[in-house]
Amino acid sequence: MADRETRPTTVWSRPERGARGPAPERSRAQITAAALALADAEGLAAVSMRALAQRLGTGPASLYRYVGSRDELLDLMADAVAGELDLSGATGGDWLDDLVGLALQSRDAHVRHPWLADLNDRRGEVLGPHAIDYLDHALGILAPAPGTAGQKLEAVGLLGGLAVLFARREAAATSTGGPAGAPATGHPATGDPAARAAHLAAVAAEGRHPHLLAALTAAGAPPPADRDALFVRLLRRLLPAMLGQGEP
Repeated sequence: MADRETRPTTVWSRPERGARGPAPERSRAQITAAALALADAEGLAAVSMRALAQRLGTGPASLYRYVGSRDELLDLMADAVAGELDLSGATGGDWLDDLVGLALQSRDAHVRHPWLADLNDRRGEVLGPHAIDYLDHALGILAPAPGTAGQKLEAVGLLGGLAVLFARREAAATSTGGPAGAPATGHPATGDPAARAAHLAAVAAEGRHPHLLAALTAAGAPPPADRDALFVRLLRRLLPAMLGQGEP
């Protein structure tokens, strides 16, 4: 009983709609799907109960029969994206391969929904049923891995953080930085990877940054830009190290 009293109230802890009133015209899933489409098309700031009601051809008051507030709607949206990940694969093979595959799915979900990272920054740790399924699945993958339970939870957190970071970098790389159709600024930070590398090498060659120059000289020419390869390489180095196994 004490657990029930202290458990935080979420949108999932209540029935989908009240028992009173006319028969339901739509479901939370339908409302959430419409909110996702609105955010994908116009950004997170465009998602309001009024705008969503207009998109669904109804009045805002009718939506509050299914969702108590905009915050609850945002929780539903975040969990719906978590539900896009395929967790049907069996665990128990190579835990690192399986976890990297899950991380790639998470990154791709953030690329499809670029507003998701900002949403999670604002709403904190509100885990819906799909997000809990994801966490449990990731921990199941890590069951045969070395490390403590705490280290494994941290590893799952690192996986999510890197997925967000790389999704944001991909979004920045594909953006023109201005209105639709406007040319890129040409600044090295927003240009192509080769231009950024050349800019960094030129700065290092000036002689005022000896450690950077030594590192670039030792590293040699950078490999072709491949965000998937870099993402996977970082995960395969960092995850075993976090779990006390060292680099594979």
